[in-house]
Amino acid sequence: MRTQVGIVGAGPAGLLLSHLLHRSGIDSVVLERRSREYVEHRVRAGVLEQGSVDLLRRTGLGDRLDREGLRHEGIELRFGGTAHRVAMTELTGRAITVYGQQEVVKDLIAARTAAGGELRFEVEDVRLAGLDRASPVIRYRHQGREEELHCDFVAGCDGSHGVSRSAVPPGVLTEYERQYPFAWLGVLAAAAPAAEELIYAHHDRGFALHSMRSPEISRLYLQVEPDTDIADWPDDRIWSELRTRLETVPGWSLNTGPILEKSVTGMRSLVVEPMRWERLFLAGDAVHIVPPTGAKGMNLALADVALLGDAFAAWYQEGRDDLLTGYSDTALRRVWRAQHFSWWMTSLLHRLETQDPYEAKLQISTLHYLTSSRAYATSLAENYVGLAEV
Repeated sequence: MRTQVGIVGAGPAGLLLSHLLHRSGIDSVVLERRSREYVEHRVRAGVLEQGSVDLLRRTGLGDRLDREGLRHEGIELRFGGTAHRVAMTELTGRAITVYGQQEVVKDLIAARTAAGGELRFEVEDVRLAGLDRASPVIRYRHQGREEELHCDFVAGCDGSHGVSRSAVPPGVLTEYERQYPFAWLGVLAAAAPAAEELIYAHHDRGFALHSMRSPEISRLYLQVEPDTDIADWPDDRIWSELRTRLETVPGWSLNTGPILEKSVTGMRSLVVEPMRWERLFLAGDAVHIVPPTGAKGMNLALADVALLGDAFAAWYQEGRDDLLTGYSDTALRRVWRAQHFSWWMTSLLHRLETQDPYEAKLQISTLHYLTSSRAYATSLAENYVGLAEV
C-alpha cells in the first residue's frame, strides 16, 4: 500500500492531521491499535481553547460543536470559604468551550469516513522502518494479515506509550519530566452540573474540580494519593469528599447522581525534544504530557497538527521545506508556555505532603492576589483560553 503521509494513532491529533491533509489534497492512512468504538467513547479532556474551536470551525467541523458545546466565559476559584470568578472573556475577548475529546473524535471519524478516508482500526504489531530514507515503511498486522504501508513521511500521534517515539535511535531525544506526588480521582456522573462554569477548589484536604460534559452529565475530580486503589472509593465516599471540598460557599450545594465511570490518573509533566527525526514527525501526547489542571492536553495536540498540516501543504504544493524543518522549534514554544501554565495552576491549587505552613500561606496569598489584581487575572485568563500567538 502507498500513501503520502502515514499516521500512527487515531486520537484527535492523528485524525485532525488526516482531515487537514485531505483538505490540502494530500493522501494519508491512519493506523490505530484500538477499535473504533473504543476511541469514540474513551473519556478524556473536555475543554477546548478559543483557537481550537476556531480551527475546527474553519475546517468544517463546527456544526455539532456549535450545537452541543458549552461556551464558558469564566471560571471560578474557590478558597477560604469564598468564590471568585475570573471573567475570561471580559479580560481577553476570548472564551473556552466544553466539548469532550470523544465528541471531537466522533466528528473527525465521521468527516474522514464521509470523504473516503483510509482509517484502519485494530491493527497490531506496528513497526516503523526506513525513517531516515526517502520512503519510510510502516509494517503492521491487520485482520490476520501482514501489511506494509509505504509513505513519504510518518506522523507519530500514538501517545506516550506508542511505538513512534521509541523508533527514534537512542541519544537523539531528550526528555524533561516532572512527577507530581498526587493523582486525580475522576468521576463521570449522571447529575446536572451544579454550576454553569468550572469550579477550581483549593481545600485543606486537597484540590477538587467541578466540571461538566453536558447539561445532564457532571465531571468531577478529587486530589488523592498516587497509589490510590479505586476499590477503596465507593460512591458514597466519593460524594462525601466532593461535598467537603466543594460545598464551602454558603448556599451552594453539589448535585449528585449515579456514577457512570471512575478512575485514578497520575499527574506528570513531560516534554520530549526535538519533535522530529528525519522523516518522522511526532505530535500530541507522543512528545508532551501536561497535568490536566490547565486543560491543555488536547489543545496542544490540535495545535501541533495544525502546524504539521501547513508544513506538509507547503512541501507538496510549493516545494518548500522550511515549515517542516522549523516544526519542532515552532511547536515547542507553545508547548513550553502550556507546560509552565499547567505547572503553575497545579502548584497553586494542590496540597502537598511536603508542604510546610509557610508554603501553604504563600498559596493563599497568591490566590488573594490573583482574585484582586486585574493584571494577574488577565494573565491566567490569557493562558487558559489559549494565547493567539506564542
